[in-house]
Amino acid sequence: MATKNSSVTEFILAGLTDQPGLRIPLFFLFLGFYMVTVMGNLGLIMLIGLNSHLHTPMYFFLFNLSLIDFCYSTTITPKMLMSFISKKNIILHSGCMTQLFFFCFFVVSESFILSAMAYDRYVAICNPLVYMVTMSPQVCFLLLLGVYGMGFAGAMAHTGSIMSLTFCAGNLVNHFMCDILPLLELSCNSTYVNELVVFIVVAIDIGMPIVTIFISYALILSSILHIRSTDGRSKAFSTCSSHMIVVCLFFGSGAFMYLKPPSILPLDQGKVSSLFYTIVVPMLNPLIYSLRNKDVKIAMFLMRDFNFSVFSPSLLLKENFKSLSECLVQI
Repeated sequence: MATKNSSVTEFILAGLTDQPGLRIPLFFLFLGFYMVTVMGNLGLIMLIGLNSHLHTPMYFFLFNLSLIDFCYSTTITPKMLMSFISKKNIILHSGCMTQLFFFCFFVVSESFILSAMAYDRYVAICNPLVYMVTMSPQVCFLLLLGVYGMGFAGAMAHTGSIMSLTFCAGNLVNHFMCDILPLLELSCNSTYVNELVVFIVVAIDIGMPIVTIFISYALILSSILHIRSTDGRSKAFSTCSSHMIVVCLFFGSGAFMYLKPPSILPLDQGKVSSLFYTIVVPMLNPLIYSLRNKDVKIAMFLMRDFNFSVFSPSLLLKENFKSLSECLVQI
């Protein structure tokens, strides 16, 4: 339902481009991105859920990161794909507010889950002897509760701020989704307070995780520099490298979009830059953690061998006989 003071009951999403020749190629390009995102994140979720060796605090948070990325991408991409194949991509006012709420919920939750993962790496590297005590299931659950609690609070603040606006006539949203800044442009009343709310909430939702991550990695770096062995240092760096890449991609693109005034970054350019953290980052996260994480790669190989053995009993019998023969030779 539209707000009481608004005459707009539906919006038209302008999409990514208005050039007909680019629509079909872009449709298949982003459809491919979405399929990779879904398969990558669901695959990582299943891998962590089914492999008992990955039931640790680190992979508990990675499981939730993949879940957030999957839901995050599903909130945005299907509706964006419709803009490439339909003449008018219409979304109801209630649907627009719903998409905005879930978009804000998942993007804020992702920022805080990344900070929780940084804290987890700090404890693992700086206090390894008390790691399992410090990162107990109860602590992990409380951290996760805080992650989704901040996501819900941020989503309510942004959505409530937008729902308080009055939309009189214009209903063309210059974006491929119901985002905050394009909707502010359509309001026919003053948006100064709403822009202030957006800036404050975004500063908190980006600032708090960044400070937590910065402090965690400063302490991690200090601890690594005190490690004498080269192997120990490289192992510690490799443990954190995947997470640092994801943090830079996500926070860099998000801060570039929302912490700059619209006069510096026009919406047409912001629309393109927002593709990075809404489409590309959720697709890259499972690839980064899969390709740069030894435990995940081992679990993938074990899962593959297990599935192959289940469907090939003769091969399994052959491998067992080979192992038995090797043992007898050694005896």
